[in-house]
This record gives sequence, structure tokens and C-alpha cells, in this order.
Amino acid sequence: MPFRPTTLFACLLLGWLGTATAAESDEEDLALAFGDTASISLATGSKQTLRRAPAVASVITADEIKAMGATDLDEVLETVPGMHVTRTPVVWQPIYVMRGIASSPTNPQILMLQNGVPMTTLYTGDKGNMWGGLPLDNIARIEIIRGPGSALYGADAYAGVINIITKTAADIDGTEFGVRDGAFRTRDVWLQHGGQLGPVAMAGYLRWGKTDGEHETIEADAQTGRDKVFGTHASLAPGPVSTGRDALDAGLDLSLDKWRLRAGYKLRDKLQTGAGVASSLDPDSYGKSQRITSDLSWADPQLANDWGAGATLSYLSWMERTDDTNLMLSPPGSRFPLGSFPDGFIGGPNRWERQLRLSGFTTYTGFAGHSIRLGAGHDDLNLYKTTTNKNNLLTPRGPQPTGPVIEYSDIQPHITPHRRKNDYAYLQDEWQLARDWAVTAGLRHDRYSDFGGTTNPRAALVWDASLNLTAKLLYGKAFRAPAFIEAYGINPVNSGNPGLKPESIQTRELALAWQARKNLQLSLNLFRYDMKDVIRVVANPVAGTGGTYQNIGAQRGHGGELEAGWDVDSRLRVSANYAYQRSVDIGTGLDAGYAPHSHYYARADWHFLDNWLLSAQGNRIVERKRIAGDPRTAVPDYTTADLTLRAQVTKQLEVSASGRNLFDATVFEPTPPGTIPGDLPMPGRAWYVQAVYKL
Repeated sequence: MPFRPTTLFACLLLGWLGTATAAESDEEDLALAFGDTASISLATGSKQTLRRAPAVASVITADEIKAMGATDLDEVLETVPGMHVTRTPVVWQPIYVMRGIASSPTNPQILMLQNGVPMTTLYTGDKGNMWGGLPLDNIARIEIIRGPGSALYGADAYAGVINIITKTAADIDGTEFGVRDGAFRTRDVWLQHGGQLGPVAMAGYLRWGKTDGEHETIEADAQTGRDKVFGTHASLAPGPVSTGRDALDAGLDLSLDKWRLRAGYKLRDKLQTGAGVASSLDPDSYGKSQRITSDLSWADPQLANDWGAGATLSYLSWMERTDDTNLMLSPPGSRFPLGSFPDGFIGGPNRWERQLRLSGFTTYTGFAGHSIRLGAGHDDLNLYKTTTNKNNLLTPRGPQPTGPVIEYSDIQPHITPHRRKNDYAYLQDEWQLARDWAVTAGLRHDRYSDFGGTTNPRAALVWDASLNLTAKLLYGKAFRAPAFIEAYGINPVNSGNPGLKPESIQTRELALAWQARKNLQLSLNLFRYDMKDVIRVVANPVAGTGGTYQNIGAQRGHGGELEAGWDVDSRLRVSANYAYQRSVDIGTGLDAGYAPHSHYYARADWHFLDNWLLSAQGNRIVERKRIAGDPRTAVPDYTTADLTLRAQVTKQLEVSASGRNLFDATVFEPTPPGTIPGDLPMPGRAWYVQAVYKL
């Protein structure tokens, strides 16, 4: 299906011209249908309607999450236009590919927030290697910006921003108990409560979960190739991937007047290694991660005449460990150029970090038509402890066996402790230029202790062309800070480079939102971006001496997203989106790889009885290219279908059943070259049932 932006734009424009008179005569009804039903705070820091927000954005509510039958964040994000969730061999880590911008095996180009606070881990610059999924039972809404956000949020708000907003007392209002059982011996139990504790509004959440994970077969792994070279028989392939884990999640939300205190706990234990941390199957090793978060915020939008203010103090503690079992990078009996490993090639990296962030802002509305926001903050980011256990020394020619597993932190650590500080300030002006015209302009400067300063602007023009048509013209510049592994990693194969600069991107967007009829909404977004100083590993000029991270890459992309929502009647709603992108690596002139050129999604929600909801959705991924130099054929296209049936049995009891990949489609996600010869097999048909009881 070819994508022709001019044709789509012409259709929208002609439709608007043809319905403008009707829209004017039906102004009140259209305002109710299209006005304040959807809102977002992520675009500017203050709440505003989604259609007038100066960004291309999506909002997914708790009700929508329930309707689609999703149980993990990854399933929700796959429905967002322009975003595809893929996987890496290492710990089955999800990678959120936005508009063709992908970085395997990590995901540093997407900034993930929880209640506005970054969840970024320092070592990889993303949500962490041992992520282990995120349940949805305590999520009130998810706000997503597609495009740059560094002018407001700073580092890593590069390809997009995801803000996960947890439930408050108002969202829960009572006590709720839930259980879930399903495929792969998946079991979840949770309890949450919201109410008043004297003058304090309180919400609490506790969830325990366990899964054996899917066991799809890998036909050949990295060790298979070494077996052929050295005549060994160490590989466990063909064999299943290992994706099991135990999970514990907890949260607390307390609010009193203008104050709010939040705390969270996320533990992932016995987290298996997917297809192996070095792309060799490893069913017996596992890791552990622990995330502790807390934030105290105060806000007063009416502090004084025309003035508002707010401040947030947050703390994050992150730990990922492997020293309970260490990790089998290659199985027993494997051989490398410098020797054999009869007990296996073993490594055990462990890291602890803490992050302290203080930010504040003030708003001023004393100038007619202007809302000015001024903010500043300080981040203290500390990878304060690391250890390395292994039975080898890494050399440019490969690992050299040294005997039993010992502590190598003083001999050859994988990284040493490092601390990064950042001071920043930003200015934003929302200017109502005329009745139907609004301009948002912003600028933020960050000053880092290790790589210096970076300044990132944004500008947006929003035009209410008529009651039923809004147009946006957007520009933004964003940056990604070098991750600690890229700047300070100690590995003769891929050495860190403390002289790295941040990656940068400039994005231009045109967005149209059209209320075609009272019950039909359409939107079209067109984008183009240019990436510079992309961080990649560059081989050293002397053969056999490894590589170094350098600012060597550049990428250019363009595309569009088309969305539609149709309320057929009071019982049936149909929604769909289509995303198209082409991304080119400037150095090679070839496709940047990994991301689908076309992505189709559709969902229908049918209230066929008063207390029954049937929801069906389909997802199609088309045309994923390999990166330059990868001779393998393109990754196969696929189409999946899901079905969820939900019933409100009594006022207190709700039950549901969901089928994922109903037709058992064969699904593969691409692997980087030099890892697994084939691709990663995704789960086939799976079923889940759940019950929620409200006291």
C-alpha cells in the first residue's frame, strides 16, 4: 500500500471544505464531541486538550487498557502509531522503535517517565537491561509524545517520551483484589486500595507475579558457529529460549492539599536470560533487578496573582545483579582462539546506582495572551558501585581462560564507578497569538559535568482552522546523553570513549486533526528528521584490536501516521491507525534497518449487552530491512489477532478472558548481525483469564 501524503492531505482538505457550513451550524454539538474529552499534560507541563497540544501525542486510559486485554506495557505500546515493540536476545529485552529510530540491543532514544520522573538507568541509558516487564493494573493513563521533547525534559527525550501515570485514590476509590492465570504458567495476584486516611488521600498497590515464560525454539545460536570453527559440540541449540521471572511490585500515593508523596518498588528475581546474554542459549543462569523510587512534589497553580509554582524532589535506586549464579556467556566445552572453557565462559557484572533529582518551576500569566513557564533543576546521577566476577581475561582476540570464577573488579572490571551531574534551566512561552492561533516556543540548556553543555529549542504553531479542523506545524531539537557503557565501559572488544558528545536530532512535523463527523475523528501526521553524531562502535585501524564507541553515525527519516476513530453507535467503537516510515543511514545510503516500513493496527470494541464487552484487534507488521552489511534476507511480515471478552458479572465482580495471537501466526523479531544466525521467535497462541473483585 503506497503512502501518498499529498493525496491524504487533499482528502482531508476537501472534506473540511465540504463540511464547513454544516460544522458552523452544528457548532455546539461538535464542541462537545471534540472538545475536552481527551487531555494531556506531557506536551507543555500543564493540562490541555489533546487536539491543541503543541505535539503529536497519544493518550491511553485505564479503560482502553482493559478493553484491549493488555497485561504488560509492551502490549499497549504496540498499538501506538509509529511505534513497534521488538526484542533483543539479551534477557528478552523489549526495544521501543519509534518512527524508524532503533538502537539494538539497548533503547536509549526513548525517555520513559513515571509520574513525570525519569526511569533511565545510567549504564545503558534506558530503562535497564533487567527490565522484566511492567504490569498495568495500577496505571491510570499513559501519555506519549511522538517526536522530540528535550526542550522540556532534557536528555533522551529524543525519538519520543512515554509518561506512565499511576493510580491515585480518586482512580481506585475502594479496595480491589485481582487474580490472573494463563499461558506459560503465568500467575498474578494484586491488591489495591484508594480512600481517605483522615485529611490524606491514600492509594496503595501490591502485586506478585510469576511466569515460566515462552519456550520458542532457537535453531542455532552464536555457539553453533564456534562449534563449526573449532570442531566442538558445546551449543545447546536447537533449544528453547528462557524467559521466566518472578515479580513483585508495590506503590504508595499520599496527597494532602498541594503536596503529594509517591513511593514505588519493583523487583524482578530469577530473571532468565532469553537467548543468552552473549547470544548462546543459557537455561540455568538468571539475574535480579531492584528499582526503588520516591518523589515528593508540591504545586500551587494560584500562588499569587498571575503566578503559579511547583517543585519536585525525587530519588531512584537501581540494582542489577548476576552474582547469585553468574552468567554462562558460552556453555561448558566451548572454545575460543586463546583457549578452552571446560566449565563454560562465565561472567558476572553487577551494578548499583542512585539518582537524586531536584526541579522547580514557576508560571506567569500576567501578560495578555501569554502563559510563561520558567524551570530549573539539578540531577545527581551516581553509578556508585560495580563488581565483576568471571573466569577469563578479555583481550582483543577474545576471552582468555584463567581458571575458576573470581572477583575481577581490581584486575579487569566491566566498568568502574562514575558520577554525572547536570544543571539545567528552561523557558517556555504559550502565546495565544489570535483567537484561532497559538504559538508555543521553548528553550532548554543542560550543563553536564562530563561532556559539557547542550541547548535544545522547540517551536509549535497551532491553528484552529475551523471548529472541526486543527493544524499544527512543529519543530524540535533533542539530544541523547552518552550512556555510561559507551563513555566509560572497560572492554577491549568495545571500549568506552569519555570524549563522546551527545547524539542530536532535528525534527519537523505537520499534524492535522479533523472532526469529519460528530462520530468520526481523523488525524494525519507527517514528519521528517535528521540525526547527527550517532554513537556507534568503530573498529580500530589495527586488525584484532577491538573497537571504540564514537560519534560516527548519521540517519535521516521521513514518514507519516494516519489515525481514525469511529463511534458507529452507542455500543460499537472502531479505531485504526497506519504508520509509514523510511529511514536511511547516511554513511551507507541504505535502509537503517530493524523498523517496519508499514505498520497497521485496528480495534473494535462492542458492548453487545449492557455488562458485556467484546474487543478484537489486529496488528500487521510489513517490510523490515536488515542493516547495511547484513546479508540475510528481510525479516518476514506477520499479522496477529487478539480477542478479549469482559463481563461485569455483579456490581463487585468483573471477569475477562483474552486470546493473544489467536490464529497462531509465525512471528519473528530481527537480531543484530553477529549474534544469532536466525531471528527471535515470538510466542504463538496464548490464553489468559482474570477476575477482579471490588469491595
